[in-house]
Amino acid sequence: MNVLIFGATGMVGQGVLRECLLARDVAQVRAIGRSRTGVAHAKLNELVHADLFDYSGLQEELKGFNACFFCLGVSSVGMDEASYRRVTYDLTMAAAQALAPLNPGMTFVYVTGVGTDSTEEGRSMWARVKGATENALQRLPFKAVYLFRPGVIQPLHGARPKVGWIHAIYLAMSPVLGLAHRLAPRWVLTTEVIGQAMLGVARHGAPKAILEPADIDAAAKASMA
Repeated sequence: MNVLIFGATGMVGQGVLRECLLARDVAQVRAIGRSRTGVAHAKLNELVHADLFDYSGLQEELKGFNACFFCLGVSSVGMDEASYRRVTYDLTMAAAQALAPLNPGMTFVYVTGVGTDSTEEGRSMWARVKGATENALQRLPFKAVYLFRPGVIQPLHGARPKVGWIHAIYLAMSPVLGLAHRLAPRWVLTTEVIGQAMLGVARHGAPKAILEPADIDAAAKASMA
């Protein structure tokens, strides 16, 4: 299996990248982003691309992949809807629309979050934008699209948020997150579990397109069985 990862330098992306590099059935991993991951591995090939809204001229680099794990995302704090929509909906769709005609057998996995609004009509701005993105992705001609909606995430194996203030919050909450995951593993997910679940749906599919935390945990367990 050949895998593309967008957002491999973010917290979830770091966890997904680790699981892909450990997986025996993953032959090649290509990480696409504005900066390098800092990871050296025989399977990993990195494409540093400054403009993530434009993939013209990159057709050869984007062909031949079985799965895409799209882990790019930003906090909506302090952003108006138009700005958030550009870096969420527009950015995601630019990549997906470039990939779909090149990889008709691709499984596309997109990370959103608990509370995403599929109706696109709710009061929460971020949830409406994420819902619009989910809906648009499902209309593209991929083999399959899976929408991951994690809630609370515990970073493992050195994964960490890129944004300083978010990282500080995770550091402060680390003991609580560890306990919460042990007590409620189906609701407090780890970056390891999310990565395993992504690989699982790429290999075997899933019963439904939208995966809430308990579904993600189940997909991870199935992938390791």
